Amino acid sequence: MLRFLVPVAAFLVLCGFLYAGLSKDPSLIPSPLIGKPAPALRLPTLHDPAAELTSERFAGAPWVLNVWGTWCFECRAEHEALLAIARTKAVPIYGLDWKDDRASALEWLSKLGNPYDAVAFDSEGRVAIDWGVYGAPETFLVDARGRIVHKHIGPLDMQIWRSEFLPKLQAAAEPRS
Repeated sequence: MLRFLVPVAAFLVLCGFLYAGLSKDPSLIPSPLIGKPAPALRLPTLHDPAAELTSERFAGAPWVLNVWGTWCFECRAEHEALLAIARTKAVPIYGLDWKDDRASALEWLSKLGNPYDAVAFDSEGRVAIDWGVYGAPETFLVDARGRIVHKHIGPLDMQIWRSEFLPKLQAAAEPRS
């Protein structure tokens, strides 16, 4: 009898851990990169594989990095919000097309609209690893000093933009020595 109770008890404990883990909001996971310099970015652009998008382009002003892919259902859900945010011209938005097919990504932006100032193409996902990305969509706010000040996991919407990003944006624009 005991030999049957041990596996059943172990299974129930495992189910409890899985339930607890799956019931948490993934956007509440703190990023170890907050307050640290943004990882270097040097990738070909989506629109022109011969051109590069590099971190030097961003120096001295705040910017947003949005990690997305055409295979990502939630990325489609946030796309309208990204277009609306881009229209405000509050901050440049750069895309990181992650583990995607170039032709599919170009078609996506052509059909749905392009909210990005430029898009880096990370077909192998190596730069995303440096940024601590483990799923799409993820959105980062980087300040004028090049430090990550905020990370949002999951689809961005206007309410999240107003409550999480805009309050940090003004402080992010102020270069500090």
